[in-house]
Amino acid sequence: MWLSDSQKLGVGLSGFGIVFTFLGVLLFFDAGLIALGNVMFLAGVTLIIGLQKSVYFFARPGKIRGTICFFAGIILVFVKWPVIGLLVEGFGFINLFGDFFPVVISFLQKLPVIGSFLALPGVSQVANRLAGVQSPV
Repeated sequence: MWLSDSQKLGVGLSGFGIVFTFLGVLLFFDAGLIALGNVMFLAGVTLIIGLQKSVYFFARPGKIRGTICFFAGIILVFVKWPVIGLLVEGFGFINLFGDFFPVVISFLQKLPVIGSFLALPGVSQVANRLAGVQSPV
């Protein structure tokens, strides 16, 4: 599958958004970095899947609780409550993007370095549980 130029830009923006959010957490919950990361992540997701599909994704009736929590967390970060905002946003993120976790885990298990880390005895049980893989009894 080939990505268009706007999708490539979206992947980059989403990646930088995650990095900026992580840096904001490392730097004692710096609200400015976390807010910049949130804006970059949302812009990246919109560029990857398109504006119409983004609106549909966030407005699905079954995921409205996750959408409300995700955007409420972003607003809390913008009003300088980064810790509470990230907790609320994390809850919304899990509700919105939780269906993608098995796909991401199975992809990461096939990568060279990360896959060998995920194959370690304690880590593999957690990874398999997140991926929804049944462990042999």
